[in-house]
Amino acid sequence: MCNYRKRNILYIIAVFLVLFALLLPLEINIKNLDKNLRLFEGQEQNFQIKFPLDLYIRADKDGILDINGNPINNNDYNRLAFHNDISLRGLSRGSVNLELSLFKGLIPIRQLTVNVLPEMRLVPGGHSIGIKLCDEGVIVVGYFHLEKGNSFFSPAEESGVLIGDVIVAVNEISIKDIDMAAEIIKTESEKGTLNFTLKRRGQELKINVTPYLCPNSRERRIGLYIRDTAAGVGTLSFYDKENECYGALGHIITDLDTNAALEISDGLIVRADVVNIKMAQRGQPGEKAGIFREGKDILGTINKNTIFGIYGKLKNIEDCITPYPDAIPLGLASQVEPGPAEMLTVIEGNKIQSFKIEIEKVSNQNKPVDKGIILRIVDENLLGITGGIVQGMSGSPIIQDGRLVGVVTHVFVNDPSRGYGIFAEWMVKEMEFLPVS
Repeated sequence: MCNYRKRNILYIIAVFLVLFALLLPLEINIKNLDKNLRLFEGQEQNFQIKFPLDLYIRADKDGILDINGNPINNNDYNRLAFHNDISLRGLSRGSVNLELSLFKGLIPIRQLTVNVLPEMRLVPGGHSIGIKLCDEGVIVVGYFHLEKGNSFFSPAEESGVLIGDVIVAVNEISIKDIDMAAEIIKTESEKGTLNFTLKRRGQELKINVTPYLCPNSRERRIGLYIRDTAAGVGTLSFYDKENECYGALGHIITDLDTNAALEISDGLIVRADVVNIKMAQRGQPGEKAGIFREGKDILGTINKNTIFGIYGKLKNIEDCITPYPDAIPLGLASQVEPGPAEMLTVIEGNKIQSFKIEIEKVSNQNKPVDKGIILRIVDENLLGITGGIVQGMSGSPIIQDGRLVGVVTHVFVNDPSRGYGIFAEWMVKEMEFLPVS
């Protein structure tokens, strides 16, 4: 009797060991099968799952997917013959949960969710743009604390001026730039209290600030650091003609001193012509030098400043020479592969050109995260002129296999021929065009 029990126990152990040996390579093999998948309507995606037993798959909804050419539904288990690949195709938009199992649900292997999205087409950018954080005035970027007895204070801070406020006038005198602001504040301070006209979160308000007479210098100061609202040159990533909106840069705009995100409520993007390029070298980032064109050359507003770029309404887009004047399909993160691609950007005037790049590495991201792509500039013409990726190229669209798949965001300082990119899918999702998975 004891021997019989021992044999049964050994038999059960052997069965579990065999199952473990069978399931382990399966688990290793399906690690690339994300728990959250995204497909466009009509798009097909293939997966390799090699396993010595038949697998079964079942969906909780009908009509959203088919598998290996057969509709998948919530009534039956679809049999997947061993050593066969899985091919999923989006039929109609919606979200469906799938269960992958052995023995028709007896042993669950993997649960995953598939979101089928409507196909989207966007016009690739590449336009050189000037970025103004506000259409007028100067922006408050910090406080300068003055010594008063045994303490330190900022008159402007104590009066209620906040970092991020835009000073548009002092004593009803309009402010255009930082030099004008400094001169007016100095002159008007000699007369007494200053009346600031500010813009804050799109609202206009007035605040009185009393300058402090510093005993040592005998100068009247208000204790503020200010900066012009021009934030530099960048690149338009893409735009949607139908909805009259755009995405640009691929990263957030921060204050140069504090590295804090700048709140932008009524910023502008304007046309910028590239007039000079400082060539990148190892350890020394290069830069595009551009001149801003305002007035009739305002391209649009800035409504959002996020970690994935800036967004807003497009007022007009100038006619320019571009390799892609029409909309092309958006590529999902899952469709991007290592290999040849192209980047659109401006290196002279306002002419958009296409340059060869190589996508070296693609991160497996199923949720919005930056730096999903590592790329290398391989275009000899571009390397000869810029040395690689330079400041001002942020936002340059990446196109692969006729799809808009990413946007250039950062350069490797020690190797300017290489840099990071963000998946275009995440930028589009930030515009709230795509549902969150």
